[in-house]
Amino acid sequence: MSAPAGTATLTRLALRRDRVMIPGWIYALAATAVGSAVSYRSLYADQADRTDFQRSTNASGPLRAFYGPIYDAHSVGALTAWRIGVIGAALAGLMSILLVVRHTREEEETGRQEMLGATMVDRRAPLTAALTATAAANAVVALVVAAGMAVLGESPAGSVALGLQLAAGGLVFGAVAAVTAQLTASARLARGLAGTALGAAFLLRAAGDAGSTGGSSPLVWASPLGWLEHLHPYAGESWWVLAPVAGFAALCCAAAYALVGRRDVGASLLPARPGPAGAGRLLRGPFGLAWRLQRGSLYGWGAGLLVAGAVYGSVTDSVGDIVGDNGQVGDIIQRMGGHTGLTDAFLATVMGVYGIAAGGYAVQSLLRLRAEESAGGAEALLAHPVGRLRWAAGHLAHALLGPVLLLAAAGAATGLGYGLAVHDVGGQLPRLTGAAVGQAPAVWVLVGLGVLLFGLRPRAASAAWGLLAACVLLGQLGPVLRLPQPVLDVSPFTHLPDLPGSPVAATPYAWLILVAAAALAAGLAGLRRRDLTS
Repeated sequence: MSAPAGTATLTRLALRRDRVMIPGWIYALAATAVGSAVSYRSLYADQADRTDFQRSTNASGPLRAFYGPIYDAHSVGALTAWRIGVIGAALAGLMSILLVVRHTREEEETGRQEMLGATMVDRRAPLTAALTATAAANAVVALVVAAGMAVLGESPAGSVALGLQLAAGGLVFGAVAAVTAQLTASARLARGLAGTALGAAFLLRAAGDAGSTGGSSPLVWASPLGWLEHLHPYAGESWWVLAPVAGFAALCCAAAYALVGRRDVGASLLPARPGPAGAGRLLRGPFGLAWRLQRGSLYGWGAGLLVAGAVYGSVTDSVGDIVGDNGQVGDIIQRMGGHTGLTDAFLATVMGVYGIAAGGYAVQSLLRLRAEESAGGAEALLAHPVGRLRWAAGHLAHALLGPVLLLAAAGAATGLGYGLAVHDVGGQLPRLTGAAVGQAPAVWVLVGLGVLLFGLRPRAASAAWGLLAACVLLGQLGPVLRLPQPVLDVSPFTHLPDLPGSPVAATPYAWLILVAAAALAAGLAGLRRRDLTS
């Protein structure tokens, strides 16, 4: 059976449009997997250390909930699969959701697909092209991860299984996104429904693993991520698990193709709820409009950070048992989080993770400016008595203040979880909330640099994600690889005090705020002077 007319051309177009996004995701997933393997090889070179790590980790319900159990500790590859397997599959699923919705429902929402439909393009071609591009991206993820692990000397079979574990997660949720793209009238809602399905799958698996050992809970088997957990890379691979995963993805794709033929271009199968006859008070200005556009993202990031904070807080009291007598692990944690004691060093490392997550939200909120400009929404809004700076300020308020709220929520959840474990909620809650909020100035630097790109080179604004990725690699792998301090200093997060535990100095905060303000001012000045682009 031949592909629908126009599929090849649309596939090439999709790959060209995502020539930055797809390699970025592939690099991030592969670098995380290979970097984790390199770090575990230096930290747990002895079998006894790996066995102790497996015992202490599997005894912790919160760690099982977050990563799943460790099924085997006879190789570094098995520890890497535990660390990156489920999380990597979920991240590959997120990548696929963004790709599929972008090239299906978003194309219909902007009207481009209707123009393509007036030519010799089959109505199924956009969906086929989106799924083909997504499958290609996930295939490269599998190939690069498997090759990287094999080069490190890990088992070829386990390396292939780990690569397929990540790619299969991407394919499953790409197929789910293909269905949600047919159901809703907006790309934002389609992404939200597919993301909800991904979050539900993760929570089902997490609840099952938290309450049982060895992945034996029925809740684990109720989740596609739970199925992939039972692939067991480097632990006696269960290849048959790929069959139900492929079957589920094929079923979702078949449903998406069936739904494509039951609706008109631009229409949705779920009826759109009619809005009120008049706009509410919040929609009478650019700030209210920005809140309406950004609030879903804020809620989603907030829920994720609350869950992460609760998990990290609950395991903090047992970090000493998890590390055990392995001095190398303690040394790495202390180099990443300071030298004020193992527990505070671990918490400081966790605060750095929260800062990176808040930076992700900030970049996403900032780039909404570019999305509005490209879609023509900014031009329509600026035709009214609304200045460019006032329009930009509505979205920048979310990019600057939203991370503070997210960090406060994550810090409070961590403080509550740890405080309950050590019976000191009153002391730990404000201490860890403040430590988390202390990451905000570094996030503001990312926002300032992103605004600078948007104001001076709007087509390069998406490079703000590259800045965040550089901070991730320097913060997470830099101490493990013992990179020189000048290289680590490229990241603004490196200049923050290691809180909690380290003395608080005003100087680094002042410099970071000054750099952020200067970049922000230069970017806004460029926005005032340049032409709007599409």
